[in-house]
Amino acid sequence: MNILVINCGSSSLKFQLINSDSEEVLAKGLCERIGIEGSRLVYQPEGGEKEVTTAPMPNHTHAVRMVLDALVNENTGVIKSLDEVGVVGHRIVHGGEKFAGSTIITDEVIEAIKECNDLAPLHNPANLIGIDACREHMPDTPMVGVFDTAFHQTMPEKAFIYGLPYEYYEKYKVRRYGFHGTSHSYVSKRAAEILNKPYDSLKTIVCHLGNGASICAVKNGVSVDTSMGLTPLEGLIMGTRSGDIDPAIMEFIAEKENMNINEVMDVLNKKSGVFGVTGTTSDFRDIMDAKERGDKRAELALDVFSYRVVKYIGAYTAAMNGVDTIVFTAGLGENNGYVREKICESLGYLGIKIDKAQNDKKEDERIISTSDSKVKVMVIATNEELKIARETLELIK
Repeated sequence: MNILVINCGSSSLKFQLINSDSEEVLAKGLCERIGIEGSRLVYQPEGGEKEVTTAPMPNHTHAVRMVLDALVNENTGVIKSLDEVGVVGHRIVHGGEKFAGSTIITDEVIEAIKECNDLAPLHNPANLIGIDACREHMPDTPMVGVFDTAFHQTMPEKAFIYGLPYEYYEKYKVRRYGFHGTSHSYVSKRAAEILNKPYDSLKTIVCHLGNGASICAVKNGVSVDTSMGLTPLEGLIMGTRSGDIDPAIMEFIAEKENMNINEVMDVLNKKSGVFGVTGTTSDFRDIMDAKERGDKRAELALDVFSYRVVKYIGAYTAAMNGVDTIVFTAGLGENNGYVREKICESLGYLGIKIDKAQNDKKEDERIISTSDSKVKVMVIATNEELKIARETLELIK
């Protein structure tokens, strides 16, 4: 069976067509700048070159149409007809407490997802647009929703309840939900496979470090805590998100800058993080280049980011009463050896020793700690699309 995986952002759409028998990626690509001038489709068939098509994409429905047309294109398409797509798996960011696992998408499910929109206003509406677009173009093809929050539904109450009046949880479900669950689940399981250890016997800390970043404590095969909270704003300092702050800062800034709550939240979500510290960029590659040129604020941004990661690793080691393996993943975690080494320098108390040669390599999966390191430190390239495809197939079966 061929599974089409769709991952919609507010102005983007990532996709992969995966053969479920071989788990081979038949085609993949990205629609960028949807609804914005300069929109384009990047498409790459298996074994072929990347094709870039610059064309107006006024909305996600149009973007989905371009993706489907590319898949069945006479010259570079990988299927002859859309009938060869057996099911579509959609990434959905927030399922609240309604979804503890993947689900077949029905009208009732869509309404339940809409009820979570105010918990993820930047993400869920875009996910729903992608679902609607696929249903419009492929009305007879089953759709499955895979939720970022589902993996974290195993967290105990002591981990997800905030120190707020309990009635806010009862009335509005204000609690920690966590995100990047698809990635944390895939990477923690893959780590167990590489180490040839039972998944339910390990204490693993997954560091998903990218423009959006989160850390997850996985104990005996289930998520027991994670750094993001009610929304993706809590936790680590990120590309443009502030991460953890003193809540009183919001009132302080609002009064000093004559802002309302929406304006303050816009600052915390879009103008903070390493972008706020550097004042110029949220791209860690640019920050690394600036550091090499002697930019002190770029160096400070890397120090602040790494320090926050170290603190969360320490906290989750304590929460699980130990740790067997620490795994780095996502764009920064997979590709930035400097940040990995900087983080691990502060973890010597755990008996961690880094193999510099392994850390400097560019392989997708490897152990970067020495053979006598008491904790295994690994780099594993995340594959959310494959994880979504696997869960979609399991549900359809």
